[in-house]
Amino acid sequence: MKKVKVGIIGNGSISHTHMAGYKKLDCVEVVANCDINEERAKQFAQYYNISHTYTDYNEMLKQEDLDAVSVCTWNNVHAPATIAALKAGKNVLCEKPLALNAIQAQQMVDTAKDAGKLLMVGFVRRFGLNTQILKRMIDNGDMGQIYYAKTGCLRRVGNPGGWFSDKKRSGGGPLIDLGVHMIDLVRYLMDKPKAVLAMGSTYDLVGPRSNIMGIQQYKSADYSDYNDVEDLAAGFVRFDNGATLIVENSWTQHIKRDKLYLELYGSKAGVTMEPDFEIYSERNDVLTDTKPFIDVNQNDFQPIFDKEIAHFVDCVANGTPCLNPGEDGVELMKILDAIYESASTGHEVIIK
Repeated sequence: MKKVKVGIIGNGSISHTHMAGYKKLDCVEVVANCDINEERAKQFAQYYNISHTYTDYNEMLKQEDLDAVSVCTWNNVHAPATIAALKAGKNVLCEKPLALNAIQAQQMVDTAKDAGKLLMVGFVRRFGLNTQILKRMIDNGDMGQIYYAKTGCLRRVGNPGGWFSDKKRSGGGPLIDLGVHMIDLVRYLMDKPKAVLAMGSTYDLVGPRSNIMGIQQYKSADYSDYNDVEDLAAGFVRFDNGATLIVENSWTQHIKRDKLYLELYGSKAGVTMEPDFEIYSERNDVLTDTKPFIDVNQNDFQPIFDKEIAHFVDCVANGTPCLNPGEDGVELMKILDAIYESASTGHEVIIK
């Protein structure tokens, strides 16, 4: 079997997770990598024994016989790098969020269609075992009609700084960084209803809090205290099937501890998928709580990325239908755009 030849654009933290997934596949050969930081690119290539290294992705796309690329750059490079790769005849796995806004995301999808190539967006949480089990349960009708959802990812002190907190490069703060996963999970589990209205508020009153001592904080490779994005975002979304979503995300907030939650409410049952997977229903006229047994290790960070990478390669090599098509990234960006616009204008926003 001919090996799938892969290049990686952007050699920061998340690229190592992609690389770990590719290395587990005998049918894949990573032959090129690219980063604007030449020293980082060389170190990445040396560590993983990659034969060709670049600082310009256009040069990499032009000179390498690549089948596919992973785009692991700053958010503002997602669209131009992906579009260049698609036009060069490469299939693309682009990290989330797909772009800085829905207009860019749609341009990426249109380019993929014109080129006849795959554009997959990195909604990695769809590959979690808890997500897959809950999706099967919902598709089987066990929850009935889902009409309400609440989700959030809140940090007490967790601003990564650097490019993450520079709006020109990131597009926003915790909403576009963390909310993108949580909102996508709700849409995916509910069979992708279309959002029709959103309202939102954002706040930037606390700051990056890099002065806090006594804890370990994740910081981006290019860390600085510069910050022009929100500390916290809260949003309300209504879908065309009548369902409602409440979402909240923060990087830095005066709370007791970090919090991750996802709750769905249906006509037959309610479910919390995070922090624990529990089902609330009634059976034989008795209120019943059920906790499925799940190997928590299968929901760890690297294993779900391994599944995502394996699926991408399967789509490229075998034409398997993509679980995370670029179109889903466009719909997600429409929601994020609308929440940010509502926060800026103080009015609800109709999503078309």
